[in-house]
Amino acid sequence: MSDNYHQLVDFISKNSGLSNEDIERRIEAKQAKLAGLISKEGAAQVVAAELNINFDKQIIKISQIVPGMRKINLVGKVINLFPVKEYNKNGRSGRIGTFILADETSNIRTVLWDENHIDLIANGQIFNECVIEINNANLRNNELHLTSFSEIKISNKLIENPVVSQSFFKKAINQFSPGEKVSTRAFIVQMFEPRFFQVCPQCRKKVNEIGECLGHGRVVPERRVLLSFVIDDGSDSIRAVIFSDQIEKLVPKEELEVPELFSGRKKELLGKEMVLTGQVRKNNMYNNNEFFISDVGEVDLDNLIDELEK
Repeated sequence: MSDNYHQLVDFISKNSGLSNEDIERRIEAKQAKLAGLISKEGAAQVVAAELNINFDKQIIKISQIVPGMRKINLVGKVINLFPVKEYNKNGRSGRIGTFILADETSNIRTVLWDENHIDLIANGQIFNECVIEINNANLRNNELHLTSFSEIKISNKLIENPVVSQSFFKKAINQFSPGEKVSTRAFIVQMFEPRFFQVCPQCRKKVNEIGECLGHGRVVPERRVLLSFVIDDGSDSIRAVIFSDQIEKLVPKEELEVPELFSGRKKELLGKEMVLTGQVRKNNMYNNNEFFISDVGEVDLDNLIDELEK
């Protein structure tokens, strides 16, 4: 089990007065209730919310960030600062700042949208190797996004050994182990119907049938979708799951809503070889591994040839 998970359990136990064993039983029950569609770290977040434990002011490590997290607070070192870019899209123009932020556990691409934050880059106040503290950021498409509601400031904390390399490893499916972040090249051999569900707009957790969130009460929920399919690389096969933010790389949003259009797209995708990146998780209910996709792309033949020639 990952250190991140144990840190979450310890934090929940300390703030709830319950034992670690009790917390873990609640997490396992929550995973079972959600049919394995949530990681242990994600289930721990739900259990924390049920116990009225607030992570909003808690400084976390980058490796502890899980899909759906909001109001993220962390300290990291800028290890790769990109030039500020201007954009003009759908009649809106502005600037965007990006950099890779790292700590001793992992690294993450960070995106700035607020002009005041971007000025910190343009004016040289944020630079390569500087350490910064970020508050109230959101996770979107596996990136850390800061808006005008977020805060960013220079920190005097030391980060001596930041993780500078991407932690995805190319592996065959039969070599997958739970908890690993991997990339693989495989064929889509089976695809299931999309599944729609409602989430809280604040914490991105599922709401009940009447639109109530365990942590935020009655809300106006957002509609999300997940798509599951089976991939096979010749060594083995595995069920893959991809969520709303990444699904459009496979199936356009409008086609998910129309069965006839989805059926046509499904026929195109079956038998297609893709490059898929994500995290392997253990489904305790069915005692098998599942692959939660964070990115998907076409096979680059030039890169493939280069790899085969090595």
